[in-house]
Amino acid sequence: MVNGLTLLHTSPVHVPVFDALAEREHPGAVLRHVVRPGLLERARELGPEGVRAEVREVLSGLTGPVLVTCSTLGGVAESLAPELGFPVLRVDRPMAALAVRTGPRVVVLAALESTLGPTRDLLLEEGGRQVRGQVVPGAWELFEAGDGGGYLRAVAAAADGVAGADVIVLAQASMAGAAGLVRTRVPVLASPAPGLAAALAGGRTG
Repeated sequence: MVNGLTLLHTSPVHVPVFDALAEREHPGAVLRHVVRPGLLERARELGPEGVRAEVREVLSGLTGPVLVTCSTLGGVAESLAPELGFPVLRVDRPMAALAVRTGPRVVVLAALESTLGPTRDLLLEEGGRQVRGQVVPGAWELFEAGDGGGYLRAVAAAADGVAGADVIVLAQASMAGAAGLVRTRVPVLASPAPGLAAALAGGRTG
């Protein structure tokens, strides 16, 4: 296990989620949290590549290894690792690897349109063959309004409505709680637990 791990978030709601995961599944792990909400806001306007320089600047001021919990920015952040000189892991890569091992027909649920492209690309990179994406209507508005319960229920309802899938991927870390609310028999995967485990194990995806 790595001695300490820095987590880069774009929302403060992720901090207690990962702290609880660490306490429950990785006792003794030392997590340091950095929250930069503006990064996601600008990435939605400019696209992930449009904020590459800003992501580089933020990461260069951190101590590695770093786990990036924003799916929109994860690919850009991960690609900067060679020049930064320390490991940078996107939280959703271990989940994506598990998804493509689970079955060929993958459905991605996201609350933001900007998350679908990076998540779809990641799944294809991990060997996915049939990947479909869907934005959960109204979910992000609930999240921004602070209605966490309504947000998770909307995501769970969308998952229950998915047909023709071998596995459902919850594209954003903030969706993880919805996995416990679904009724579908299709496996529903969330990123925080496998992502944190892989980062603490030194970046292995399993």
